[in-house]
Amino acid sequence: MKKAIVLVSGGLDSATCLAIAQAEGYACYALSFDYGQRSVSELSAAARLNSAAVVAHKRCQ
Repeated sequence: MKKAIVLVSGGLDSATCLAIAQAEGYACYALSFDYGQRSVSELSAAARLNSAAVVAHKRCQ
């Protein structure tokens, strides 16, 4: 199976990219970045998205 790393921010664009990659048969690995953003809701949304899509996820600081 082909593999893809998808940058997941928790927003609509990254959710769409993840869905397209999965639909095209990729084994997806999600990557999110904690860059000190003001709101942690972005990272919470990314975690929920990754959980719903059942993908491995790495959060980098």
